[in-house]
Amino acid sequence: MCTLTIAWQAFDAAPVVVAANRDEALDRPSEPPGVVDGDPAFVAPRDSDAGGTWVGYNDRGVFVGITNRWVDVEGGGERSRGQLVVDALRAESAAAAREMVESAVEADVYDGFNLVVADADDAFVFEWDGALRTTSLDPGVHVVVNVGYDGDVFEPTERPEVGREQADNARRVREALEPRAESPEEWRDRAASVLRDHEYGVCVHDPEGRYGTRSSSLVTLWADGGAEYAFAPGPPCETAYERVESQV
Repeated sequence: MCTLTIAWQAFDAAPVVVAANRDEALDRPSEPPGVVDGDPAFVAPRDSDAGGTWVGYNDRGVFVGITNRWVDVEGGGERSRGQLVVDALRAESAAAAREMVESAVEADVYDGFNLVVADADDAFVFEWDGALRTTSLDPGVHVVVNVGYDGDVFEPTERPEVGREQADNARRVREALEPRAESPEEWRDRAASVLRDHEYGVCVHDPEGRYGTRSSSLVTLWADGGAEYAFAPGPPCETAYERVESQV
């Protein structure tokens, strides 16, 4: 996933609302979202290659999402980043997931990532580039991309121009999605519109057909414990979102 927007504690009725596009090689196989049993159980799509996932939520109201981070990590890839997401989805709370993530990077070496974990009480961004930086998010709207989040970005060594472009796209997305006098559903719908609007540059199409936006997820975690997940199994500019029927 390469663009993750989250409205955290921006709405009393829904402390976590997420709209996110996943960019990936077009020939990498994946499975649509479904329930993964356990304690806690969670709902997430599945990466068929590595067996992990990139986005999901569990029945304790914990959301987890990840983007690649465009850095080289010495020894990276020892363990799949998607498996780390699965581990975080097994946590009872965002605070518990924080402890798990901080222990996980001591045990295994991962490729670079930006990981978001949030529930009704806490929200964190974990930035890994061989060292881990953990930041508690303030209430509001946040946008995470491959080069950082909320303007705290870097220029990747191998593709600085692409990095600058992505950082500018993320800035414009965040400005467009500042909360108004609106409901969580209205914000989510606006976010979905931004994610499919090519003016913002976050619905990606490779003219050579090798890489691009593979799917899009809309996740709402309600204050009363309910959840909604809508999933577009293709680029959202041409693929409709469908409600994920198997909810925990």
